[in-house]
Amino acid sequence: MNPIELNLFSSRLESICEQMGEVLRQAAFSPNIRDRLDYSCAIFDAAGKLSSQAAHIPVHLGSMAFALADVVNSIDWQEGDQVIFNDPYLGGTHLPDVTMVAPVFHQQQLVAFVVNRAHHADIGASTPGSMPVSSSLHEEGLVLAPVHYLQAGEYNQQVVEKLIDKLSSTESAGDFAAQVSANHFAVAALQSLINKMDLDQYQAGLYALNDYAYKLSTRFLEKIPQGVYTFEDVMDDDGQQNQAIKIRLTLTIRKKHIVADFHGTAPQVAGNINCPLSVAAAAVYYVFRCLMPEQTPACAGAFEMITLKAPLGSLLNAQYPAAVAAGNVETSTRIVDVVLGALGQAIPELIPAASHGSMNNVSMGGVFEKAGTKNRWHYYETIGGGMGAGEHGGGLSAVQTHMTNTLNTPVEVLETEYPLRVETYAVRVDSGGKGGRPGGNGLVRSFRFLAPAHVSVLTERRHVAPWGRQGGEDGALGENWLNGKLQLAKFQGSVNPGDLLQIHTPGGGGFGSIEK
Repeated sequence: MNPIELNLFSSRLESICEQMGEVLRQAAFSPNIRDRLDYSCAIFDAAGKLSSQAAHIPVHLGSMAFALADVVNSIDWQEGDQVIFNDPYLGGTHLPDVTMVAPVFHQQQLVAFVVNRAHHADIGASTPGSMPVSSSLHEEGLVLAPVHYLQAGEYNQQVVEKLIDKLSSTESAGDFAAQVSANHFAVAALQSLINKMDLDQYQAGLYALNDYAYKLSTRFLEKIPQGVYTFEDVMDDDGQQNQAIKIRLTLTIRKKHIVADFHGTAPQVAGNINCPLSVAAAAVYYVFRCLMPEQTPACAGAFEMITLKAPLGSLLNAQYPAAVAAGNVETSTRIVDVVLGALGQAIPELIPAASHGSMNNVSMGGVFEKAGTKNRWHYYETIGGGMGAGEHGGGLSAVQTHMTNTLNTPVEVLETEYPLRVETYAVRVDSGGKGGRPGGNGLVRSFRFLAPAHVSVLTERRHVAPWGRQGGEDGALGENWLNGKLQLAKFQGSVNPGDLLQIHTPGGGGFGSIEK
C-alpha cells in the first residue's frame, strides 16, 4: 500500500470501531454507557493482536491489547459466536467491566475479532454499584470466565439465565443486549470492508499498518536518552488499614526497546487496589502512546518495543482471589504517575506534573419507590479533578485525566433516574498547585440522598499529594465528607434520607517556580 492507501485503510478500521461504540451507546439502558460513555471498542486480528481501536477508555483498550490473545486462542470459534467474560485473571480488568468478543469469518475462514468492553454498575457485588471496599474477588460480584453468550447465533440460555438470576438490575440485561448488537454491527461492517478489498489485500494492509506503527514508535524512542531511570510513588491505602503502598519502576531505555520493570513494588495487599498484569500494561502503553507521533496507528506494532515485568504476587501482578475493584481505576492511575516520573528524568521538558491521580469513584444504590413500584437501583460514577501543569501550559481544571476519559453523568439524568439530588457541582478553587504554570483545580460534587441507600467511595491522593515538577507546588489533597465529617480515602456504609456526601477532588501539580 502507498501512504495514502494505508491512511485510508487505518481510518476505515477506526471508523468501524467508532460506529460500534455509537451503536452500543444508543442501545444501552444505563447512564454508565449512555451518558458517561464508560465503554471501549476495538478490532483484533485472527491471532488476537490489536488491529485498531476507537479513542475510548485507555485502561480498557490497553488491557485488551495485552491480554486478548490468550482469551481468543482458548476458544473453538464458530460463525455467530459471542463470548462474554470479566474475570480479571483471565483477560479482564475488574468485574464491572464486561467484555463481549465476536469472531469475523470470511468464506468460512476466521480472519478477525471485534470486541467491546463496558462498565456495568450491577455485577452482583456485596454492595450496590459493585465497587465495594472489598478484600476478596468474590465480594466484588459475579466472576465470568470466557464463555459463550451466543453460540452459532443462538443464545446460551444457561449463561443468560445465570446473569438474570444473579443481577438485580434490569439495566444490566439491556446493556448486555446492547453489547451484542454493537458486535453484530461491527462484524457486518468488517466483513463488508474485507469483501470490497479481498482478504489478501486486507491482511497486507494489517501487516503494513503494524510495520508503520513499529517504525514510528522506535523512531520516537531514539529521541529519549538511553539509560536506566527509577521512580517510585505510593498508594494512599488499600481500604484494609495498609498505608503508603509502594509502586517502584526501573525503566530501561534502549535504542529500539523499553523495559518497564516493577520489581521492588509492594506485594499484593488485603484490600482491592491489586491489579492483574494487563492493567499495569495498559498504563505503561498509555504513557508511551501519548509520546509517540500523533499519526501513529493504535495497533499491536506500536507496542512491540515495550517489555513489561512485575513479580507474580505483587500489587501489579496479583494472584487469584485477590480483590481488584480499585486496581483498574486507582492503581492504574498511579502507575501512570510512576512512568511519567521516571521519564521526567530523561526528557524533563516533555513531562508534566502529576494530575489529580484518582478516578474518585462513588457507587451507591438501594431500593426506592417510583410511580407506585419499588425499584432496586445501582449507580456508579467517576469524578474529575485537576490536570498537572507542563512546560507549555497550566493544567486544565475539573477534567478526567490519563486512564479514563469518561464524562460526568448529567445532573438532570441522575436526579431523574435515582433518589438523589446534586446540591453542589463546582470547580474547587485554589486546589491546583502553584507554579510558573499552575496545576488545574479539582471539583466539588455533593449528593443529597432522598431514600435509604448504601454508598461506597474508593479514592486516592487523600494522603500523598499530586506532585509538582521543576519547582512547582503539589496539588491539594482530596477530601471525602459525609454529613460534615471527614471520611477515609476508601469507605462504605449505609446512609439515610437527608444525608449529604461531598467529594472534593485533588488538584493537579504545578510546573516551574513562580518568577519573583
